[in-house]
Amino acid sequence: MDIAAVQEQLQKKRIDGWLLFDFRRCNEPGLRILGVSSTTLLTRRLVYWVPVQGVPLKIVNRIEPHHLDHLPGETRNYSSWQEYHEAIREAVTGTKRVAMEYSPDNALPYISTVDAGTVDLVRGFGCEVVSSAALLQQFSGVWDFHKLETHRYAALVLQKTVEAAWELIGQTLAAEETIHEASVQRFILDRFAERGCVTDAGPICAVNAHSADPHYVPSEQTSSPIQPGDFVLIDLWCKQDVPSAAYADICRVAVAGGVATRKQKEVFNCVLAAQAASLSLIKQRFQAGERIEGWEADQAARDVIETAGYGEFFTHRTGHNIDESDHGDGTHLDNFETHDTRALIPRTCFSIEPGIYLPNHFGVRLETDVYLHESGKVEVTGGLQQELLLLC
Repeated sequence: MDIAAVQEQLQKKRIDGWLLFDFRRCNEPGLRILGVSSTTLLTRRLVYWVPVQGVPLKIVNRIEPHHLDHLPGETRNYSSWQEYHEAIREAVTGTKRVAMEYSPDNALPYISTVDAGTVDLVRGFGCEVVSSAALLQQFSGVWDFHKLETHRYAALVLQKTVEAAWELIGQTLAAEETIHEASVQRFILDRFAERGCVTDAGPICAVNAHSADPHYVPSEQTSSPIQPGDFVLIDLWCKQDVPSAAYADICRVAVAGGVATRKQKEVFNCVLAAQAASLSLIKQRFQAGERIEGWEADQAARDVIETAGYGEFFTHRTGHNIDESDHGDGTHLDNFETHDTRALIPRTCFSIEPGIYLPNHFGVRLETDVYLHESGKVEVTGGLQQELLLLC
């Protein structure tokens, strides 16, 4: 944790300090900032206080006194709740605005991870608690070259894997043999392993009505056969199995036959236009050095789908931040599930994945990944599907 850089940002934002709190891993975004290992046993409250000026303070329980030893600053141990309260009171005395992993009205639940009681405690010492959302993104969601390279590798693995999956489906159908959604899922997972990649959940292979369920996952009990003429959606994500690797995440669709229906073509083209509208706005603003917020990129895609009359069938945000977790803590492309007013900033990555889901029929989601360079370049890392694929 670069304390000088954090203090510089606190000064720019007119915040008097950043109070990072955790109890039994309630605040995973904060723990990542603090560099606390995922294997560390955490059973007591801990606090790391970074004032806008001066030396940080570590407030740790005497039962677990070493969890923050790797960080700079003075240490204050406590055992009783009275000692704990007094330590926080003394730390924040004289401050007005304190940043915490909190979001007013839970507007951004991804980073609103400090419990209301702890926020009340800090407010009770006369402080205004403000959100650390921008700080979190700046100090945990910004990539180095290693992360970018691992992401590019994962994106290439995904594109080659989905191409191989389409080939498998096409060849199986041409041979008049049977293949199920779950068989395709296993095939994809095997390809990941062969290429040194891992994933936090199984990929999606969804046929016909299953593709209208955005997070349908095939199982041995629910898996449907893929038959000629079926509509197929494949959503897959992975990362290299190395430390500090970043995910990649894409989604593609195809028709398991030589002809797509008029409705399939119409919906595909609408989703394609929505994805293009969001990407175009991001490029226009970012390359010009202008601020672009997550909600705006979402709304650009949503306007296209709503204008076409499919608004009620676009039931999720347009995209999510990507980091060492597939869904990272940074800015999401969202003006639907939340109103994300955070900026899309350099050296971060996110997906663009609008969708239209027609219940009991089929669903189209087109997903690619985008990385923003400090130079102003907007790099599409996940490829773009421009046409509805016909498998035979």
